[in-house]
Amino acid sequence: MLTPLQRQILGAIAGSDGMSRTDLVQFSGMSKAAVSGVVREMIDAGFLFEAETVSSAGQGRPSVRLMVHPEGAYFAGVSLLQDPAHMVLINLHGDILSRVTFPLSNVPQKLAEDIAVALPGLLEPHTGAAEKLLGLGVTLSGFIDEHQSTCVQSALLGWRDIPLASLVSEATGVDVAIENDAKALAVSEKRFGHARELSSFSLVSHGAGIGSAHFIAGHLYRGAHGGAGEIAHSTIELNGAPCRCGKRGCLDTIASVNAVMQAAKAEKLNASSMAELEQLALQGNNQAVRILHHAGTALGLAVSHLIQINDPEMILIAHQEGAFNGLFGTVVQQSIDANVLPGVAGMTPVRTFSLNDDTWARAAASISAHRFLAGPDSTVR
Repeated sequence: MLTPLQRQILGAIAGSDGMSRTDLVQFSGMSKAAVSGVVREMIDAGFLFEAETVSSAGQGRPSVRLMVHPEGAYFAGVSLLQDPAHMVLINLHGDILSRVTFPLSNVPQKLAEDIAVALPGLLEPHTGAAEKLLGLGVTLSGFIDEHQSTCVQSALLGWRDIPLASLVSEATGVDVAIENDAKALAVSEKRFGHARELSSFSLVSHGAGIGSAHFIAGHLYRGAHGGAGEIAHSTIELNGAPCRCGKRGCLDTIASVNAVMQAAKAEKLNASSMAELEQLALQGNNQAVRILHHAGTALGLAVSHLIQINDPEMILIAHQEGAFNGLFGTVVQQSIDANVLPGVAGMTPVRTFSLNDDTWARAAASISAHRFLAGPDSTVR
């Protein structure tokens, strides 16, 4: 197993396009001889390999670029956001190597046992994967404690104070971390996706519900109790519609896909998806236009608050396929621009990308990869 210093070095190289030994001397403060010894051990263990030589603009001899070996370690991830539950295996580049599914149970002990039963089938296609499996992550909709070990509350699963990480770890014999879905996705995007080069960004997930998470100065911000990012339950309309959280007028009651489709049903519109509602709006249906405007304006207003509070380098919005291709996406952007301070309007780029069947399980695996590469204390409170 790697030492803390070796994991720190591996994390630094993984977060870049490769580093030379000279770069690592500057990064670690160690002597070149000491760095060379550490690097040799990591190459021999299969975590690093030497890539092409890099010229340094006439400043001495070319240096060898060190890269992370993708098959140096594996991580498993389980998503509890759909039934059946999805489980994937990733490598150190975040590539998905295999997938399995199994029926979702909301009985914690049975769920832990089901994960343990499914795990060998996930590992079997890859020789040596069982020996190189260094962690397992679980992502779910709910409030997770700051230690990534206990589900404090999940309305979707009907849980309160469930020590899920220890249950799954006991069943599988693997180190386990659990995380809220939006926070896990933010980690996935930072480690392997659109936000690799960013230090500070906010992510918003838009689907049946709405979530958000924030990276600040290179670290996931979890808040004092693990609850940072509950954008879904920010109040947008005073005395608005009742929310399942017990309040009224929450963003979730206006702009989530579930809320939009409930509004369409209340208007007796012949639409069973956002895409169908967008088509009705395109055909000039006034009710469809009004519903999409109302929802898009609310979501854009909430995002504008994130921009003014955090001043991130970028806003990432993860959404269902096609949900941001029409009127709704246009109104969201217009609402963002209209509700931030005029002096900063347009300065924060908003990037959208589609969710797919692998997204949440890969995000779960990314949590374990991130803990391995950056350490369990890689979040800030």
